[in-house]
Amino acid sequence: MIEIRKYLNFMNEVEGLKSVTRTSWMQSGRQESTAEHSWRLALFVSITAKHFPELDYEKVLFISLIHDLGERYSGDQSAVLLSDKQKKTREEKVAIEKLASYLPSEAGKQIIDVWEEYEEGVTKEAVFVKALDKAETIIQHNQGQNPSDFNYEFNLTYGLKYFEEGAFLKSLRAELDRETRNELDK
Repeated sequence: MIEIRKYLNFMNEVEGLKSVTRTSWMQSGRQESTAEHSWRLALFVSITAKHFPELDYEKVLFISLIHDLGERYSGDQSAVLLSDKQKKTREEKVAIEKLASYLPSEAGKQIIDVWEEYEEGVTKEAVFVKALDKAETIIQHNQGQNPSDFNYEFNLTYGLKYFEEGAFLKSLRAELDRETRNELDK
């Protein structure tokens, strides 16, 4: 029997991501939510994955949708201010496991496994999503209505190692850096 109630309970629980405020500012002047970031990342992955036919398209889309589920309880932690990456990962793993417990066991295990794959960043799918996750954040930084003391310099080093493979990612990074330098010159 399909465990419909479990899927609905999971969906009800993850609704909280819509209210988790990130440290990025939108053009409107308000801070974005984790759900908004994840949606835009999934869209970015969807429209660019064709440049990487060797990737498992379904997997990269799934990774992009669940990569920040762990922020449901612990919130977004700015990479600029992050003092203990391992602590953040541990907190998010607990959150992922809690969210997965709302699902039927096989679906919950899939969420945990894919999230761990993303965190470890060793598969080509995880690296691709990590690159676009960093890119989406930089795009938001460059287009947002940020506080006057916003640290644009951070963008120039953020996630560099994920942009080393292939012409597409290298070109994307060059353009993001150009946009960041334009912001620095304002």
